[in-house]
Amino acid sequence: MKRRCDFVGKKPFRPQPWLFSSKIYPSPKPRSGYLCGSFFQCKMISARQLTRSYGALQVLKGIDLEIAKGEVVSIVGASGAGKSTLLHILGTLDRPDAGQLLLNGQDVTAFSTKAQAQFRNRHIGFVFQFHNLLAEFTALENVCMPAWIGKDSDETAVRKRATDLLLRLGLGERLHHLPSELSGGEQQRTAVARALVNQPAIVFADEPSGNLDSANAQELHRLFFQLRDELGHTFIIVTHNDDLAHLADRRLEMRDGRMVGEETPPERLSP
Repeated sequence: MKRRCDFVGKKPFRPQPWLFSSKIYPSPKPRSGYLCGSFFQCKMISARQLTRSYGALQVLKGIDLEIAKGEVVSIVGASGAGKSTLLHILGTLDRPDAGQLLLNGQDVTAFSTKAQAQFRNRHIGFVFQFHNLLAEFTALENVCMPAWIGKDSDETAVRKRATDLLLRLGLGERLHHLPSELSGGEQQRTAVARALVNQPAIVFADEPSGNLDSANAQELHRLFFQLRDELGHTFIIVTHNDDLAHLADRRLEMRDGRMVGEETPPERLSP
């Protein structure tokens, strides 16, 4: 029986001719456990010829990319390569100058600003280098915030979902602590819980371990894989840490606004 990857309940993904281009960086052959059986039904992200300029500076120069549901993909490259710009566009925080972006088959580049914001709140989570927790709110309240902003009317369910996430991330004894009372690793795990509270299909992480020591950085990246395996999230991680990047299912490299390489660890390849 075919399994569907739709998280919005809209039209099924209909492959476009350009998806057969050999220039696209496709996801690997689906593996059992968390990827679907149908190649096109599994596509969580499909980007075609994305460009972005700021004045005379062209930051993205035609990005083609495909990412499947349940993948953990790392994006590496030197500063200024365009990694964060790409992440912001994939996460609908910014718009490309040209190109097309499909998230689970929906062309979000055609959405209005308001529709993009609603889509982002419901289906996308973000983790940044700085945790950006609100200082006057507890860990539990910080995690609840995206659901409250999204006007989730069931406050009891929101608090339970947030509490369950914090418990899962080992923060059961920190629910009512302010950010200033948490360690750096605890603050970032709280930020991860906040990114997951609306049960997003995709989580974008921009240098999520940049402010953590090596032990906490390793723990955070292992956490991403644990959450993927248990909850089925798709993770796209921008990082300068090449050791951590190699832990991903795929490692993509950017240079001067273009994708220039892809690497899949041997142990991640399907038989």
